[in-house]
Amino acid sequence: MNALEKAWYRKPSWSQVFLPMAWLFQAVTGLRKNILQRRYQGKAFQVPVVIIGNINIGGTGKTPLIISLARQLAAKGIKTGIVSRGYGGNSGPQPMSVLATSQVEQCGDEALLMARRTACPVVVCADRVAAVDQLIAENEVDVILSDDGLQHYRLHRDMEIVVIDEQRGLGNGCCLPAGPLRESPRRLNSVDGIVINGLPRNGAFQNSLANSGVLRARTYSMTLEPSQFTNLVSGEVISTEQWCHGQSVHAVAGIGNPERFRETLSALGLKPQLHSFPDHHLFAGADINFDDDWPVVMTAKDAVKCESLNNGDCWFLDVEAVIPSELIQMISDKMH
Repeated sequence: MNALEKAWYRKPSWSQVFLPMAWLFQAVTGLRKNILQRRYQGKAFQVPVVIIGNINIGGTGKTPLIISLARQLAAKGIKTGIVSRGYGGNSGPQPMSVLATSQVEQCGDEALLMARRTACPVVVCADRVAAVDQLIAENEVDVILSDDGLQHYRLHRDMEIVVIDEQRGLGNGCCLPAGPLRESPRRLNSVDGIVINGLPRNGAFQNSLANSGVLRARTYSMTLEPSQFTNLVSGEVISTEQWCHGQSVHAVAGIGNPERFRETLSALGLKPQLHSFPDHHLFAGADINFDDDWPVVMTAKDAVKCESLNNGDCWFLDVEAVIPSELIQMISDKMH
């Protein structure tokens, strides 16, 4: 996290010198939203489209949420498809169907992980409208989850769910470049639900939403529960309880909020030395090899990019998003 990003999450902070630019950014994005929504909203697809997005830049936990939603919808007999931008990949201008055997360099890390973990059809394209069209043409689905795309206003949406990291919240509540927000906090008044990633602390988060003008949104809690470590080379699985407590490990993270990963490992009793990389970083062997005998631990999202690097003491931590049944029911109700 650079100095500007750190300033976004302090009140007050020197980043507010950029407020005039932030007001201009907010005005332009608001105008763009109104124009595109008037033109495209209402042009519904054959099945409902549910946006899983955020108004913050950086990671908030959308990928594990989508995986959990897709699995639980499937358990209810609801055939689910997923579309994504394919961040970190280079699939080209045409929609690409993602398989478990797809190359991560083409489809991106999150899309490949979702395809493997859900067994749902996944299509990536910068043009999410084209991605939805191809997914529907090639698959029988009842609902489509859009990974991100809240600001992709050419895409008709039947429901919007926003994910917010409880630790970071909305930062200083300002839009870029004065703060971390892509849109005004009041944008949250128009979404169908807010998923708070993390255990709420004494109502502070709800108060911060209210202070930002967010008054009408329904909120749902989500926690990420670690389950096991898996070796990238052998496939060996070790439960979190079996891992040696107090052991020093290299924590490698190319995600939106690497500090959250470090804290998770610490909570499991490990002593992580964090090595953070940009989100969607394509790893090389030198990134995960160190001059000691400490194990290397990473997220499942990073692991799909490191499978060919042949470090025999490299592990990834599996986590499961625990969400309330009311959230699944809300999506199910939209289909009727």
